[in-house]
Amino acid sequence: MNDELEARLAEIEKVLYSGLPENIDKNAENAFFGQLPENMSGNIFKLITPCKDLMQRGGKRWRPLLAVLSCELAGGNTSDIYPLTPLVEFCHTASLIHDDIEDNSEERRGGAAIHIKYGLDTALNAGSWLYFHASNCIDSYEGNAELKNLLYKLYSLNLRRLHLGQAMDIAWHSKTDYIPSREEYLTMIGLKTGSLAKFAAELGFAAARKSEKEIASFGLDALETGLAFQILDDVKNITKGNKGKNRGDDIVEGKKSLPVILCIEKKPSLKEKICDLFTRAAAEGINSPAVEECISLIIESGAAKQAEKYAEDIVGASLIKLQKNYGKNKASDLTAELFSSICGV
Repeated sequence: MNDELEARLAEIEKVLYSGLPENIDKNAENAFFGQLPENMSGNIFKLITPCKDLMQRGGKRWRPLLAVLSCELAGGNTSDIYPLTPLVEFCHTASLIHDDIEDNSEERRGGAAIHIKYGLDTALNAGSWLYFHASNCIDSYEGNAELKNLLYKLYSLNLRRLHLGQAMDIAWHSKTDYIPSREEYLTMIGLKTGSLAKFAAELGFAAARKSEKEIASFGLDALETGLAFQILDDVKNITKGNKGKNRGDDIVEGKKSLPVILCIEKKPSLKEKICDLFTRAAAEGINSPAVEECISLIIESGAAKQAEKYAEDIVGASLIKLQKNYGKNKASDLTAELFSSICGV
């Protein structure tokens, strides 16, 4: 990633940590919670610590970076978008806390999942709070009422979409014998993963005071990048393994990813075998021989390569559309670089 993008990421980090400060003074306390009795800092610390812990473990931060670059692409002032970047990153972090609970995941970003480290009750509460805390960015934003109403609309709509996608994913991985169609899978990841990519792009265009039509249009373009990111993430899970997670843990969790779906499309006779391997992996855990056996079947079928190519084609089409619609300039070049780096192409 080049120095220009790194500089923007550094600014994003400052804003993120100002939203989850190490020490809560009276001003922050009032901004976050309104008036409270004295000596509440210990209770606040217990709420914020799990969220801050996961944030400090790193992460790609491509969603807030996309928001910043989208604002630049739309001709806006970056001073108008940086204060809004926690909206998308805090929601993403909250979704990871809840996702790990729902998937029974034990690791996240190189450490114990938040519910493993702090307890299920604390993690559930902290993740839920962080979704709501994100909206404090709008409350404190220096914009008119019309813009703030639009920001709240985008925020709430995309969170509802995200949770619908998660509901689909949960339903599928709780039924080991159900394999969704390719179309169902793309709808699910468009909601679950694509919603925050869409939201990030919409935030940037909204901060640049573009029309709702322009905001919606670029949001859909960014959603496509979110699709590609998730597909390539799914491929990586069964090939190289994702950073901070175990290779093949999607199989243990019962995730019906595109490589799995394409494998069964190519070889329908493998469906019963793969469903059986999913059941065994779920019962026996990540060290089950069923995990590697399932991975081998998927890779040998050519489905992983096919899924990878499918995602790369999405990115390629997005880059062509980006240059066609916004020309070749600094903002479009940086956005193109981000799209490519997000997906590792």
